[in-house]
Amino acid sequence: MTPADALAIFAAGLGAGTVNVIVGSGSLITFPTLLALGYPPVLANVSNTVGLVPGSVSAVVAYRHELAGQQTRLVTLGGASLLGSVTGAVLLLALPHSVFKAVVPFLIVVASLLMAAQPRLSRRLGRRGPRHAHGGAGLVASVYLTGIYGGYFGAAQGVILLSLLAIFIDDDLQRLNGTKNVLALVANGVAGVLFLLTTSIAWGAAGLIAAGSAVGGQIGGHLGRRMSAPLLRAVVVGVGLAVAGTLFAEWG
Repeated sequence: MTPADALAIFAAGLGAGTVNVIVGSGSLITFPTLLALGYPPVLANVSNTVGLVPGSVSAVVAYRHELAGQQTRLVTLGGASLLGSVTGAVLLLALPHSVFKAVVPFLIVVASLLMAAQPRLSRRLGRRGPRHAHGGAGLVASVYLTGIYGGYFGAAQGVILLSLLAIFIDDDLQRLNGTKNVLALVANGVAGVLFLLTTSIAWGAAGLIAAGSAVGGQIGGHLGRRMSAPLLRAVVVGVGLAVAGTLFAEWG
């Protein structure tokens, strides 16, 4: 690895850590960077997942105040994310990447449109009666499925998670963003541990991503916590559609 390569990987990690806190799609910065530097796809994917775990921890620390009073919610949804991530990580090691290519961009588009329509959808759900504190069985199942995606690849899983949380749970969007960061940490962390135990890691690249993403997590937390709900929603929708467009172009 040359000094220029190391700088590029660290910078990618910094950008990914910043974006992941606010929206979630940082893998679309780090993963292509590793591919461009010659890392094989599976090695790049698992090394990227391991490297982004410290950034996820940093994001949770940055949003620690918004997480107050959410213990029961985090345990319930975190369990679903954990089980889903285990499933997704196993699928990554057993199946080719092409399995998800056909559906992932569409999934992100749908999540972005749901986020845009979230206020209206939330009002409709509210008319049907009070919503459960952790979103009920529908949200738990959806978080499990998102965890599968997070353990397998995970680009823009934050867009999907925040969209689901905002629709199913009646709470402040910043608090839900904190919840999203915890669920993403669970998914990335569990997948990272499984990869450590079962496959090879490019430790130099993973370490540089880890350092950059940890710093980026604090930057993203500083910026994201100061966004109004409408601005945060607009950023999530915009980034989600941009990510989907990128994937359509690259995988189409």
